[in-house]
Amino acid sequence: MPVDLQLPAPAKGKRIVVAMSGGVDSSVVAALVVEAGYETIGVTLQLYDHGAVAASSKTCCAGSDIHDARRVANRLGIAHYVLDYESAFRDSVIDDFADSYARGETPIPCVRCNQTVKFRDLLTVAKDLGADALATGHYVRRVNGDRGAELHRAIDPARDQSYFLFATTSAQLDYLRFPLGGMEKSEVREHARRFDLAVANKPDSQDICFVPTGDYAALVKKLRPETAIPGNIVDLSGQPLGRHEGLVHFTVGQRKGIDIGGQPAPLYVVRLEPESQTLVVGPREALGVASATLSSVNWLGAAVPDPAAPLAAKIRSMAKPASAWFDGKTLRFKTPEFGVSPGQAAVIYDGDRVMGGGWIAATEPAYKAMAA
Repeated sequence: MPVDLQLPAPAKGKRIVVAMSGGVDSSVVAALVVEAGYETIGVTLQLYDHGAVAASSKTCCAGSDIHDARRVANRLGIAHYVLDYESAFRDSVIDDFADSYARGETPIPCVRCNQTVKFRDLLTVAKDLGADALATGHYVRRVNGDRGAELHRAIDPARDQSYFLFATTSAQLDYLRFPLGGMEKSEVREHARRFDLAVANKPDSQDICFVPTGDYAALVKKLRPETAIPGNIVDLSGQPLGRHEGLVHFTVGQRKGIDIGGQPAPLYVVRLEPESQTLVVGPREALGVASATLSSVNWLGAAVPDPAAPLAAKIRSMAKPASAWFDGKTLRFKTPEFGVSPGQAAVIYDGDRVMGGGWIAATEPAYKAMAA
């Protein structure tokens, strides 16, 4: 069955740039674009000093991945460029990741990477190469609506990446294409085998690419030593309960690592106060959030959000959508949401459509909202 690539037609005379990470998804996209008859150019970004992670199979954009992307491009007979974006990635993603921890937040570097290096810088490269569109291997759908291109969830809920792409602007969406949004992963691997691609059975990347060991604290402590300063652990009233070895080891909602005995109920991280190196803990019910204030909102729906319109919001990539309302700045939940942390993204949906989203700047605890 022909694959609907949603690319500019007719194929003859059209040039498409494909973002090739070296994984099976982007490799299949490149193969499908070539098969459809488009002039295809593969572009791979070197994002960091890959020497330390080249042997890891759980990251993307490492040295072995660049080699795999080149092999696929050679197999397909297309031009392939490797661009050094290490400095831009360090400034836009790695430093932001460390700064977020230093502010007591929970960062999402994959969103920042898509927002900056991949969809800002790479899109510029594609246009400079005279491409009619930039295609990527993301699992998300681009749907032509009455008012232009819309962003929708992928049909495979286990692979959907729409949460990580909420910051995609309308102008970018006009130029981007996501050929895999209507497929399941098994179909993608079938295509890879059909095209005889060397990466057909390559494992998916899992860890944050620049922290292949999973030890985020070690990287943050190296870049921002102040995050490792010990401090007090206090309860909601400010009563000291113990000491911690650095806020870098904690995020909102965490239970593990709070070494305080003799408590009547389990304690969870409720808040981090980096100005005083204080860790605020409390019972699980204290984690309930009634609303969240969002910053740097990117809205893909109508010009102005309708504060009375029932919507759904995800405050973590793996969280179930929660019923909510949004007035353009404040996201109010129908029932208290748990584990909402400043620094994370809140992505707002109307059914399968991504209406927009923003960064969680502040939260209103449910118990305070009820008291008011």
